[in-house]
Amino acid sequence: MKRLLRAVAALAVVPLLAMTVLMAAQPASAAALTQVTNFGNNPSGLNMYLYVPDNVAPRPALLVLIHYCGGSGPAIFNGNGRDYVTAADRYGYIIVLPEVTRSSKCFDVYSPQGLRRGGGSDSDGIISMVNYAKQRHNVDPARVVVSGFSSGAMMTNVMAAEYPDVFAAGSAFSGVPATCFATGSSTNTWNGQCAGGQITKTAQQWGDAARAMYPGYTGRYPRMQFLHGTTDTTLSYVNFGEEIKQWTNLHGLSQTPAFTDRPQSNWTRTRYGDTGTRATVEGISISGVGHELPQAGQIAYSIAFLGLDGTTTTPTPTPTPTTPPPTTPPPAAGVTVVGTQSGRCLDVPTNGGNGVQIQLWDCHGATQQRWTYTAGRQLTVYGTKCLDASGAGTSNGTPVIIWDCHGGTNQQWNVNADGTITNAQSGLCLDASGLGTANGTKIILWSCSGQANQRWTLRA
Repeated sequence: MKRLLRAVAALAVVPLLAMTVLMAAQPASAAALTQVTNFGNNPSGLNMYLYVPDNVAPRPALLVLIHYCGGSGPAIFNGNGRDYVTAADRYGYIIVLPEVTRSSKCFDVYSPQGLRRGGGSDSDGIISMVNYAKQRHNVDPARVVVSGFSSGAMMTNVMAAEYPDVFAAGSAFSGVPATCFATGSSTNTWNGQCAGGQITKTAQQWGDAARAMYPGYTGRYPRMQFLHGTTDTTLSYVNFGEEIKQWTNLHGLSQTPAFTDRPQSNWTRTRYGDTGTRATVEGISISGVGHELPQAGQIAYSIAFLGLDGTTTTPTPTPTPTTPPPTTPPPAAGVTVVGTQSGRCLDVPTNGGNGVQIQLWDCHGATQQRWTYTAGRQLTVYGTKCLDASGAGTSNGTPVIIWDCHGGTNQQWNVNADGTITNAQSGLCLDASGLGTANGTKIILWSCSGQANQRWTLRA
């Protein structure tokens, strides 16, 4: 356990630095992280923290966010879990943050009590926190999800296995399969074999181990997402594959991916079962990275996977237009440009000026998503800025940005009958990078391939 504490020591500094910056730079808000006491059955003496945003949704989702070994509720709230907090302010979901009070500051993923539903350890206290929040904040019971980092990722697997009837989905950053860390003792907290990747089982064996944590349960299991660095020496990368074995088995799925792509240059993403943004099981392997997750931008993928970036249990699919847009549509003011694959809109990041790269974001109709297609084949925003191929670029991967309108061919676009939008200068297609569908996916130019990430609909 000392090794895990040393490994996260540097990570623990990040929240303190982030807290200092945030306190200096962010405006005051009425919403604040609040400690809750007397929340129910709590056999291991956990602390509970609760965050309810100012603009909470009428029927909010609930995220249980679990800290790393040596961490705390406030540390993850103000540090490497901050992107979840920012998204809560935007989407109106509630966050529960459990906190360990034992000296190790590590969650119980090792004892017989901790690895059994109702066994009298950390999982009991966490589920009491969930029930407390559900009873007081009109939480949508179909949108209760869990995520964690390192020890919190291990606990994410445990909570999803012990309470599959409570959680809809989970996202684990650098974790291990449920039961892998078992030591058979409440005092021996470190399983070096599991940490070192020396415990491997068949998918059936892992699935049976998880099923034994809640005997007799025959219902569905949560959707699960796993992110892990290939050079992790604290919790071996071997555990990434073992997690996928366990959860594909629990869902009755093949271990052969149904979908594989590379959202970033050093990422390999595999999906099993349903293959959309909210896949049944999803693994994201990050090459050349150790026990350092989450990194910048990664939580956005988890937010989309967990379904926290919306307001309903089931996302509304993007309808396919029965009449495609004409090759040269008439001038239209204030249209949104919606991706067929993602259902998200072309969006200028907040306060974006010249050179800012365009992204995908949930359609909300604000000014930064309202485009005018002119008779000169320009797509203008803010009245004076044009959609622009950066640096007059003509190669695959050229960023698509906004720039002052100047009439150049790199700012002219053909809106085609097949749903593609091609740059007049290069002939390349407007493309959601890496087949991405999540909020924040960058827009680039790429050779036209006919794939759905290159098809768009202009909507009034």
